[in-house]
Amino acid sequence: MTSQPDMVSPVARALGARPEQVAATLALLDESNTVPFIARYRKEVTGGLDEEQIRQIQILAEKRRALEARRETVLRTIAEQGKLTPDLAQRIRAAETLTELEALYRPYKPKRRTRAIIAREKGLEGLAEQVLEQPHTSATLAELAAPFLNEQVATVEEALAGARDIVAERIADHPEIRAAVRQRALRWAVLHAEKRPDAEDPRQVYADYYDFHYRVERLRPHQVLAINRAEREGVLRVRVEVSERDWREEVVRRFRPDPASPLHDELEAAIADAVQRLLLPAIERDVRRGLTEAAEAHAIRVFAQNLRGLLLQPPLPGHTVLGIDPGYRTGCKLAVVDPTGKVLATGAIYPHPPQNRREEARRTLEDLIARYGITLIAIGNGTASRETEQLVAEITRGREGLHYLIVSEAGASVYSASPLARAELPDLDVSLRGAVSIARRMLDPLAELVKIDPKSLGVGMYQHDVDQKVLAQTLHAVVESVVNAVGVEVNTASPALFTYVAGIGPKLAQAVVSYREERGPFVTREDLKKVPGLGTKTFQQAAGFLRILGGPEPLDATAIHPESYPAARALMARAQVDLSQPPEERRGRLQALLARTSLDDLVAALEVGVPTLQDILDQLVRPGRDPRENVPPPILRSDVLRMEDLTPGLTLQGTVRNVVDFGAFVDIGVKQDGLLHRSQIPAGVTLQVGQVLTVRVLKVEPERGRIGLGWAGVEERSV
Repeated sequence: MTSQPDMVSPVARALGARPEQVAATLALLDESNTVPFIARYRKEVTGGLDEEQIRQIQILAEKRRALEARRETVLRTIAEQGKLTPDLAQRIRAAETLTELEALYRPYKPKRRTRAIIAREKGLEGLAEQVLEQPHTSATLAELAAPFLNEQVATVEEALAGARDIVAERIADHPEIRAAVRQRALRWAVLHAEKRPDAEDPRQVYADYYDFHYRVERLRPHQVLAINRAEREGVLRVRVEVSERDWREEVVRRFRPDPASPLHDELEAAIADAVQRLLLPAIERDVRRGLTEAAEAHAIRVFAQNLRGLLLQPPLPGHTVLGIDPGYRTGCKLAVVDPTGKVLATGAIYPHPPQNRREEARRTLEDLIARYGITLIAIGNGTASRETEQLVAEITRGREGLHYLIVSEAGASVYSASPLARAELPDLDVSLRGAVSIARRMLDPLAELVKIDPKSLGVGMYQHDVDQKVLAQTLHAVVESVVNAVGVEVNTASPALFTYVAGIGPKLAQAVVSYREERGPFVTREDLKKVPGLGTKTFQQAAGFLRILGGPEPLDATAIHPESYPAARALMARAQVDLSQPPEERRGRLQALLARTSLDDLVAALEVGVPTLQDILDQLVRPGRDPRENVPPPILRSDVLRMEDLTPGLTLQGTVRNVVDFGAFVDIGVKQDGLLHRSQIPAGVTLQVGQVLTVRVLKVEPERGRIGLGWAGVEERSV
């Protein structure tokens, strides 16, 4: 990546940012600074750009660099052919997208042996030029073609056919024609999908698309991805129809058949061949590619938003948790963990068919609750979850201090079989590790979920149909963003959690944990520099996101970066603030300081920028504040709710489980999540996984397992 001026301007225009902000950000990225570090600790340099804006600058700059590299290749290749005119060079340098650039390059791009190339080899270029010129002459077609007959071209018809092939390729490769027709097609073309006569779709998954016709401009992302998948599976036949009016005008404007020319019909035939054989198939590919890229980008954004919401679910600290991974034949696996996540007990019960040992299962659960002082039961939402919930509800009903909740078990089986799980829980069977994961997700969802590939967490849409490299990069960025926003406790974090800290990565994460296990807890942030491989640059990137609680340096427990400790200490001295004081006292003393000293004077005295000063002030009031504190906690239940208990008009609280194009699925405590259709969500409201909503039951269809929900409000917590 480079911060050359020719890169800064287009990136700034694309983002609506000031060029100096983009230039400064690119310079920081060039110096190997991480995005979280730049966003949090270099606000003065970037003009306050947030993490998403910085990532967009990074992505756009990489794309721009790729475009510039391709541009130079195109210029060099055409120049080597001796065909680079000043006008063409100017147009190539002005191309703003890869599509525009490739359209200009297409006529000069080395091709496989096309019909036009073969015709040129036979010496028919001159006849093709006459077809294009449409001369007014009394000569017949035979007379015009006669000079081009040779050993390779025996007849007049062969000569004219070859000339038409050359003309057709010339028309189809014309960059202005392709650009104009593509533009019209993206707006007016119609996508047709129909079921293949011999195709099998036993569950009629794609029934909505068996006879489907829609303008491409109006297609929604989920429709595009569903149609693409059905086509790959051989269920649908798909085509894009571009009407004649959307190509005819553009072609004849530049290649106009003249009725007065004897070669009129030859040009007409060449146009028809160019359009049907070459141009429209290429345009269809372009349209389908554009639709797919836009749909994939949308699906990845939705996945990223859902993942962020899932990872930002608030922890439920202080509980002793019983995790239950439900099942029928193999039983329900149990794991009890203490408030630190330590495994206290494991086991299995068999309350459901075929064993039906319900009373025995109940006694086992009651014994565990009494023996370990369990205060929370987490039930995985997989097979037999609701039947297991009924059993648990019988136990929790009317019992003070004991609640349960249904938790997504997505990814638990992936974690159970992973090398990390084997290292963490070497003495446990794979089947029991899933129950441990389910239980620990309640104590600290983030710390547990980072151990699992984000693609396995069940909050995506068509995640297997999108660009896997882009998806992985995007999801990694989300996890990295959340982990660094929350902060990581150095003396308790797992290698999986350390991996996402800015500047660290998997290898160094393991080194930090190994050093801690060998030498004991880290006492200060400075001690991290003793870890082999953790150099000055890495410490600079990571230190502000790492927390050491209860150490001799109170600032180590905050998000204040060590480079700002002198300013923080000077500010504390001026305000007579100590982190051992109650928050309200600290707030009052800092406000009093700001009342008697201007912000500008403080900035000058402390030699920091305004953003850094503001961050220091916030951290001194609320050291190491966890952004998850602003999110409502999960809904804890003590009794089961059945679908039969629901009636239209009933108002309930629910938790958003997944957000999709057509709405959101909300867990309201019954077996089936309800659908809050997008038409029920107020304009401007963006839902996230984990949000707690108040919803109204609109429609219940027990026989189809469907619940329709209406909007009644969102649970919020003040910051």
